[in-house]
Amino acid sequence: MSNKREETVFRTTIGGQALIEGILMRGPEKQAIVVRRPDGGLEVRTEELKLIKERFPILGLPFIRGGVTFLDSMYRGVKALLFSADFYPEDESMQPTKFELWLEKKLGSEAFGKAIIGLTVVLAVCLSVGLFFLLPALVVGLLQMLIPMNKLAISLTEGLVRICLFLGYLIMCSRMSDIRRTFSYHGAEHKTIYCYEKGLELTVENVRQMGCHHPRCGTSFLFVVIFVAILVHAAMFTLYTPPNLLVRILLQLLSLPVIVGISYEFNRYAGGHDNAVTRFLTAPGLWMQNFTTFEPDDGMIEVAIEALKLVLPEQQGQDRW
Repeated sequence: MSNKREETVFRTTIGGQALIEGILMRGPEKQAIVVRRPDGGLEVRTEELKLIKERFPILGLPFIRGGVTFLDSMYRGVKALLFSADFYPEDESMQPTKFELWLEKKLGSEAFGKAIIGLTVVLAVCLSVGLFFLLPALVVGLLQMLIPMNKLAISLTEGLVRICLFLGYLIMCSRMSDIRRTFSYHGAEHKTIYCYEKGLELTVENVRQMGCHHPRCGTSFLFVVIFVAILVHAAMFTLYTPPNLLVRILLQLLSLPVIVGISYEFNRYAGGHDNAVTRFLTAPGLWMQNFTTFEPDDGMIEVAIEALKLVLPEQQGQDRW
């Protein structure tokens, strides 16, 4: 099936995330989780979206909203992922540890669940930062001891190492059978959104004909983050030379909110515009989706259609860019 950019009637702000045998869809008013249970039935959960920027408008300002939205999406995504994982436990004989039982007793079931999700998000962020930001800085720091490099060369080499690590990570994940199946649900999510944007009836037959790659995908966003980081760090360290590697790493960490903010604003612009510039800049992210989206079966498409229908706004056009 061709994965060329689809011609659409309009562009929707609705987006999704692949889960374990399921899909999370997020619309302008609510989000829905649909999971295929082991017995073949569908488990459905919907909830109204209450965004923090509604309580604190300053967090909805450009370049600030990017980091807030990213963390909120991660929290909701991890929560949905853990929900789907409950239907497919890896080892049913595993019992909770004494510490987990004690913590649940002290906090209560609801607070314990939130604590686990929060801890998972923190660990995921730390792992991502460590793997794609700190490790490249350490590698280049060691390389610099062997090969003298100027400021620009250091930043560009770091960026190259970062891209190689990211690409290697995606390729490794795509070769794991369980992850590959989840990536097929990712393909079902993209196909269903394309079908909706083309104004076609949401049927398995119509969705099946759509392409798997979508320019407004999380994979594309992560690549934009890496690309923006290369530019920001190159500019920052050309103007200022850190006295040592530790200060360099600290400055990179402090620059992350700026990088995520810029990346988010670019993705918003690319989401609402289709021109030569946006097509050129989103092309690498679309190519990387070769490793994160695969053709789904009809059952996966049914899950995606159900999830999308549940988040469609009551007022037509409310989800337009």
